[in-house]
Amino acid sequence: QVQLTESGGGLVQAGVSLRLSCAASGRTFSNYAMGWFRQAPGKEREFVASVSLNDRITYYADSVKGRFTISRDNAENTVYLQMNNLKPEDTAVYYCAAKFGLKLSTTKDDYNYWGQGTQVTVSS
Repeated sequence: QVQLTESGGGLVQAGVSLRLSCAASGRTFSNYAMGWFRQAPGKEREFVASVSLNDRITYYADSVKGRFTISRDNAENTVYLQMNNLKPEDTAVYYCAAKFGLKLSTTKDDYNYWGQGTQVTVSS
């Protein structure tokens, strides 16, 4: 089992930055590719970003590319999502997820463990 706990969400104005954190406990963190997903009211959960085991490879959704940065610290068992220039359309519950193994994925069904989510609300 891997337990994931997100933090760092909040209510902000458009244009500012937030950094989300996801602390992992349980099994060996460095054996898991990590991802961030988000879900807005009435919408499907969608991929945001993912990072490889060694923090060298990242994928991003087109909607956040150039504004968001995913990173991880295996010594601290933590994955981060730096979100810059936030827009109202970024409003959602953000979820951290862990996927066992090397291969990155943008598909939520490939992830084995999920956090409870943290709310990000961006006002215009």
